[in-house]
Amino acid sequence: MMDAFSTLAEFRSFMADLPEADLLAESAATERNSLLTKPAGALGDLENLAIWYASWTGNGRPSLEAPQVVIFAGNHGVAAAGVSAFPPEVTQQMVYNFQAGGAAVNQLCKAFGAKMDVVALDLERPTQDFTKAPAMSEDELLSALQTGWRGVDPAADLFVAGEMGIGNTTSAAAIAAALYGGGAQAWVGRGSGVDDAGFALKRSVVDAGLARHEAILVDPLAVLQTLGGREIAAMSGAIAAARAHRIPVLLDGFICAAAASVLHVLNPKALDHTQAGHLSAEGAHAKLLGHLGKKPLLSLGLRLGEGSGGALAIGVVKGAVACLSGMATFAEAGVSDT
Repeated sequence: MMDAFSTLAEFRSFMADLPEADLLAESAATERNSLLTKPAGALGDLENLAIWYASWTGNGRPSLEAPQVVIFAGNHGVAAAGVSAFPPEVTQQMVYNFQAGGAAVNQLCKAFGAKMDVVALDLERPTQDFTKAPAMSEDELLSALQTGWRGVDPAADLFVAGEMGIGNTTSAAAIAAALYGGGAQAWVGRGSGVDDAGFALKRSVVDAGLARHEAILVDPLAVLQTLGGREIAAMSGAIAAARAHRIPVLLDGFICAAAASVLHVLNPKALDHTQAGHLSAEGAHAKLLGHLGKKPLLSLGLRLGEGSGGALAIGVVKGAVACLSGMATFAEAGVSDT
């Protein structure tokens, strides 16, 4: 397992040579699944989900006891352009709400036994407006990636990265457009609920950012630095750290998927340890999951962010793992399998 990197070059090196799943654990889980008291395939996607989980925890009969949810918060300079239905001050106010236990994600973490942490990244110092300058310097990007990496508890056995940052759907849409093409029209949604004028403004802001930085948007980390936010970079760092610890990950919504996309473009195997927790109501999320090759576990029309969809999906993974590890085999139950 790699300690937190000290340079972007070290991070790139890690991303080029990633830890792999435990094939022996995967084989053992597959064999056990075939012996359980049910018709073959009767638990549908839960069966593959449990086997995937076993392969990353290195245990063919796993348990899920210590999920962790981390909410990363950052402020965006581009928010001053009016791209959100809420003012930038709401980022800090919601951090207080998380810390006080009053948000939706707090309730979901309690419901599924998840440890929840909140990491605020320099809220008093927003990123630069990416229509005028790169959102972050290289040092700021490095610091945010390191913060995310260090936010992952090595003792966790499932990880969810959430976020809070007014304006971050604009940033996420810009990242997706830079990585996959299509411009603002393909990726910008209504985020926190902007009206038609706000929606048009978001599109113009994203296109302006893409045009301004076109020459340097050929490298995924340059995309993250130029168009991202500290909390989005921290999510990228955390997802990578979970890979280093071989901790399975549930991706949250559109913003988390954008953070994950940076890793996926760096290395197409970068997200093998992840599942998409849910499909959000943010319009381009389904398209982004398509690029990542991820099928969502849930589709409930959520568009809250803050890790809520990923936290809710913890229950699905718990159910899958409980069935794989807790069900009796035909032999144990004395049930005929023919």
